[in-house]
Amino acid sequence: MAGTVRAALVAVLTAVTAAALTASAPPGSVSAAASGASSAGSSGRSATPPEVGSFRSTRDFPGVPVPVRLRIPAAHVDTALQSLGRNPDGTIAVPSDPDVAGWYAQGPRPGQPGPAVILGHVDSATGPAVFFRLDRLSPGDAITVDSADGSTRSFRVTGVTRVPKNRFPTDLVYLPTLQPVLRLVTCGGSFDRTARSYRDNVIVFADLT
Repeated sequence: MAGTVRAALVAVLTAVTAAALTASAPPGSVSAAASGASSAGSSGRSATPPEVGSFRSTRDFPGVPVPVRLRIPAAHVDTALQSLGRNPDGTIAVPSDPDVAGWYAQGPRPGQPGPAVILGHVDSATGPAVFFRLDRLSPGDAITVDSADGSTRSFRVTGVTRVPKNRFPTDLVYLPTLQPVLRLVTCGGSFDRTARSYRDNVIVFADLT
């Protein structure tokens, strides 16, 4: 019976994933609400979207403590993690300090099944910010997340992509997965001086090792 239930769950999730990746919706901001998937331009490095793999029960994963620190040696990142919620319009809030990254606290914690999302600024009025070198990461680079209980979880970059903000691939970033994955997001591309913001987003995909 357990094998039948597991097989059925995988089939359902596979169908949901396929539908989400092919469906179109009105474009929007980087938010928890769907704004339309996109396979828009890449920075040249391979990007690996989340996929439904072999079933692993969530009971295999013990409770994961709150993340408190992020370290990415290849991008010279060593930062505390601020807890992020949502703005009144439903978009995810951004870190208040350009030198500190933030974790979306209404989503999975790093190490839990599903996509844990971490955001950070690329620069500020005074110079480079915490994710200034995020677009320089390559598949295989190490990412470490420290938790409040002193434990550490290690991830490996699987892909890096850059997409226009008005075609942000919400489904690829926030779609539920059966495995623990990490999504890092910052700004990139050219700067729109009229809108006073960058035109693109840089997204890093990483898997738990």
